[in-house]
Amino acid sequence: MAQSESDGYVTQFLSELDTPVFVVGFVVALAAVISFATMPKLAGSAVSDVNTFLWQNVGWMYLIAMFIVVAFALFLVFGPWGNIKLGKEDEEPKYSFLSYFAMLYSAGIAAGIVFWGPAEAIFHYDTVPPFISAQPQSSAAAIGGIQYSFLHWGISAWSAYAIMALPIAFYAYRRDAPMRVSTVLAPIVGVDNLDSKWAKLIDILAVFATLGGIATTLGFVGSQFLTGIEYTTGITLGDTGTVLVITGLTVAFTLSVALGIEKGIRRVSQFNLALFGLVMGLAFILGPTAYIMTNTTEAVGKYINQFVAMSFYTNAANDTNWVGSWTIFYWAWWFSWTPFVGLFIARVSRGRTIRQVVTTGVLASTAITIPWFGIMGSTAIKLQNTGQADILGVISEYGVAGSGYPLFEALPFGTILNALFLVLITTFFVTSADSSTLALGMLTTGGELEPSTLNRVIWGALVGALASLLMVVGGVDALQAASIITGGPFAIITLIAIFSMSRTCGDICPVFFESEQQEDTISSTTQIESQEIHAESTNDD
Repeated sequence: MAQSESDGYVTQFLSELDTPVFVVGFVVALAAVISFATMPKLAGSAVSDVNTFLWQNVGWMYLIAMFIVVAFALFLVFGPWGNIKLGKEDEEPKYSFLSYFAMLYSAGIAAGIVFWGPAEAIFHYDTVPPFISAQPQSSAAAIGGIQYSFLHWGISAWSAYAIMALPIAFYAYRRDAPMRVSTVLAPIVGVDNLDSKWAKLIDILAVFATLGGIATTLGFVGSQFLTGIEYTTGITLGDTGTVLVITGLTVAFTLSVALGIEKGIRRVSQFNLALFGLVMGLAFILGPTAYIMTNTTEAVGKYINQFVAMSFYTNAANDTNWVGSWTIFYWAWWFSWTPFVGLFIARVSRGRTIRQVVTTGVLASTAITIPWFGIMGSTAIKLQNTGQADILGVISEYGVAGSGYPLFEALPFGTILNALFLVLITTFFVTSADSSTLALGMLTTGGELEPSTLNRVIWGALVGALASLLMVVGGVDALQAASIITGGPFAIITLIAIFSMSRTCGDICPVFFESEQQEDTISSTTQIESQEIHAESTNDD
C-alpha cells in the first residue's frame, strides 16, 4: 500500500512537470550556487561589476519604472477599472479580508521588514542620504532617516507585486489561462500561444529570481535568528549548528506548504500578523512614545511632500553610488521578487475586484509598514542618543542582523520582547518560504493551482539546502547580487503587465465612459464571458 502511494506521488509529480522550465531553472540556479561556493571571490567580483554597471548606466530605468508602477496602482484604486472582478460576476472571495491580508503581507517583503526595521533609519541617521542634506546624528538626520525608510519600504515596494498579480489572475480566472508569470503576455500573444519560447524564458527567469531571492532572504533572516541566539545566550553555533537550525526551519515551512493554503499557509500567516502587531504595539507603548509620534508624523509629511523628488533622485551631481547602493538596490530587489509574490497574490485573489487587490496589497500593506519603521527607527535613534543602547556598535560587531536585540533589550520587559522578536523572525521565515515554494511549484508545473505534494517538498528542501549552504560558505551576498540582476528584466516585465491590464481593461471599460455606463459595461461583459464559459462547459459535458 505504501509503495503504491509512493508510486502515485511520483507519477503525479512527473505528469504535471513543465520539464523545460523545471530543468533549465534548476540547472542555472545550481550552477550559480556552485560558482559562488567554489569561487566566491571571482563570482562575487563578476556579479559586483555587473551591478555597478547597472546602477551607473541604467539606474534611471529602475527609478522611472517604479514610479510608473506606483502611478498605475493608484489609478487602479481610484479609477474606473477598479470594479472589474478577477473571476465570474457572482463569484465571492474564498478568504476573509483578514486572512487575505495576512497572507499577502507575510508573503511579500515582510521578512525583510523584520531584518531592516530596527536598522535602516539609524543607518541613514549616522550616514545621511545626500538628498537630506543634514549633519550626521542631528535632528534633521533622524527625520530624514525615517523618511527614507518609508520611501524604500512603503507604497513603491508593494505596488510592483500587485501589478504583476493582476493580469495573471484576470486571465487565469476569466480566460482559463495557466497560473504562471508568462501569462502577462496573454493580451499580446494570445492565451493559446503561452507555450512560446518567450513565455518559457520568462518562467525560467522567474524560477531563478525566486530561488535566488528567497534563498538569500532566508539566509539573512536565518542569520538574524542565529545572531539572536548568540546575543541573548552567548552561545555561538558553528557550521553544524547553523545547518541544523536552518534544517529545522526548513521542515517547518515545508510542512506548511505541503498542508496547502487553507491548512498551512493561511493559519501560519494569521498567527504571524497577530504576533507582528503585538510586538509593534508593545514597542510603541514601552518605548519613547512621544518621540516616536513626533518623528514619525514629521517623516510621513516629508515622505508625502517629497515623494516625487525622492523617487527620481539620482545624485548625479555628486556622482556617488549612494542611490545605487540603496534606492536602486531596493527597486531591483522588489522587481526580482515580483514573480513569486505576484503569482502567490494571483493564486489567492479569485473573486476579488482589481480595487480590492490593489487596496489590500498596496495601501493596507503600506499602512502597517510605515508605523513599524516609524516605531523601530525612532526608538533605535532615541536609545542611541541617550546612551541606553549602543545599536550602531552592535551593528558594527554583529552586522545588521544584530540591530533589533539591543533595541528590545533596553526597553522594559526586554527579555520577553527579545523572545517574542525571535519567534517573529521564525514565523516570517516560514511564511516567506512557504508562499515562495508554492509559487515555484506552480511555475514548474505549467500553472497548476495545487502542485503535487512531492513537487512542493522537493522545492522546499532545495530552498532550505540553498540557504544553509550560502550561510556556511558565505555566498549570500553574491547570490543576492545575482538575483538582483534579474530585477532588470522583471522591471520591464512589470511594465508589460501594466500594458496588459491597460489593454484588457480598456477593452472592457474605456476610461472616458460615464460611471454608470462603465458599471453596465463591466457587468454585461462579465455576463457574456460567464455565458461563454458555461456554454463551453456544457459542450465539454
